[in-house]
Amino acid sequence: MVFVRMSANDVDDVRDFLQTVDLTLAGLGEPAVQLWVERDDSGEIIGSTGFELSSDGRHALIRSVAVALQHRTAGAGSRLARYAMEQARAAGASQAWLFSRRSGPFWQQLGFESADRRELAAALADAHQVRLFVASGQLEREVAWSRTLTRCE
Repeated sequence: MVFVRMSANDVDDVRDFLQTVDLTLAGLGEPAVQLWVERDDSGEIIGSTGFELSSDGRHALIRSVAVALQHRTAGAGSRLARYAMEQARAAGASQAWLFSRRSGPFWQQLGFESADRRELAAALADAHQVRLFVASGQLEREVAWSRTLTRCE
């Protein structure tokens, strides 16, 4: 499949898609949030993936990794997650972080380990999702994960 960088014209579709799969909508359409979508032949979004870099460029918050329910097959989510990690690494990041309360085993299979959410918040203090979670108090309920970004196998 082909991943296409989200454009301003895609924001509403991506917002609807992420809302359907119950993922954070913070910062969609902002230049710092780099997102890609995968569409089926009819133009419907069937997957999304992306990241947001820290102000120093060394850390990436992996976000918006999702597959539409009817397109979930073995490996679809892993393919999307690896793409985001490769793009973040190519952009200069050496450490990937993410929040996930529901998908820990999935992320562990991709080399992520449990991390301190406050350490994540400090490394990515300017990230839209982090700012939202801190401001709303949700940070204290989140589960953080991290891994070094090397070539993503």
